[in-house]
Amino acid sequence: MSKIYVWSLFTRLFHLFLIVAFVVTFLLSDIENLLSYHAAIGYVIGLLLLFRVVWGFMDVKFSKFKDFNFNLRDLAEYMLNILGNKKEYIGHNPASSWAIVAMIALGLASVVSGVVVYGTQEGMGILSFLNISLFKNMDFFEDLHEFFANAFMFVIFIHIIGVLVDRMFHKSQALDSIVGGYKHGNSESLKLTIFQKLFGLLWIGSSLFLLVYLLANPSNILMADANKAVDYKAENELFESECIRCHTLYPPFLLPKESWVKMMDNLENHFGDDASLDEADKNSIKKYLVKNAAESSTKESAYKILNSIKDRETIAITKTPYWEKRHKNIEKSIFKSKKIAAESNCKACHKNIEQGLLNDKDIKMPDTGNQK
Repeated sequence: MSKIYVWSLFTRLFHLFLIVAFVVTFLLSDIENLLSYHAAIGYVIGLLLLFRVVWGFMDVKFSKFKDFNFNLRDLAEYMLNILGNKKEYIGHNPASSWAIVAMIALGLASVVSGVVVYGTQEGMGILSFLNISLFKNMDFFEDLHEFFANAFMFVIFIHIIGVLVDRMFHKSQALDSIVGGYKHGNSESLKLTIFQKLFGLLWIGSSLFLLVYLLANPSNILMADANKAVDYKAENELFESECIRCHTLYPPFLLPKESWVKMMDNLENHFGDDASLDEADKNSIKKYLVKNAAESSTKESAYKILNSIKDRETIAITKTPYWEKRHKNIEKSIFKSKKIAAESNCKACHKNIEQGLLNDKDIKMPDTGNQK
């Protein structure tokens, strides 16, 4: 047997970049204020996979889909002999052939569904316009995105386990070849044409460029924020002046109509204080709050607060089930620190809340000395 060049540098770099990108996006998925980084790397994953699809239809020996073994009998034989004698494949074995295609399909589905979630739930990115018409489906799209992402991760995990098992029990060359590009066998080595080399450079180069561009220009078309700041003073000066005098100016969409009515009709006992207003002023503010309450908003926070309250009666935003769920992992001592002082001091972490903006990317916890 001779030493055969199997995997080109471009295929190996793609493999490396995809693994690193997926691990990073997975780690960032639950960190709200880093959502823009999660989205940026997600777009890069999508571009990497699209180029890989094209690469699979080019005449690149061992990497083209025509060289994959999708024979179900061969797959069954390969899997049943997992600890016995296995046939050594120069290119992709039956299991990896199916795994590669599954990873490409699930990866692209994860990216597309992620872009939809970014638009419907966050009002951001190229599909931000979907927030207006499909915001009530944001939970469905989020669940769909998580399903594809978890399935993608599962196939990757099984693929890695398979490679390691082959390495341990069969001295497989797969792991070494994806690093160095070579295997030993009876076949001709891979030779790339000039066009294929140029395509490979475009593949890797454009993916790196996209990553740098998206991170350096967060207002780019793929990640642009369609949420507009609200000038509450211009919309209702009385609401702005009366409320901001004592506490954070809470956007009306953070409570349903019924809650605002109940609150405004009992201002003499406003969370322990007397915030009474003359009847005309009270009715003016109440009318504005009711008009712009959660029922009239497409914001993620409005929709989820409304759904979490259901039949409950509450006039405190911090007592809504959705608020409690989102803040449950924050230590109580942090809310009592000097820089925050109370759970109701939303602007301590949500710097643009008084402009009606509660974007995840804008969350910034002040350094209270209590964070672990």
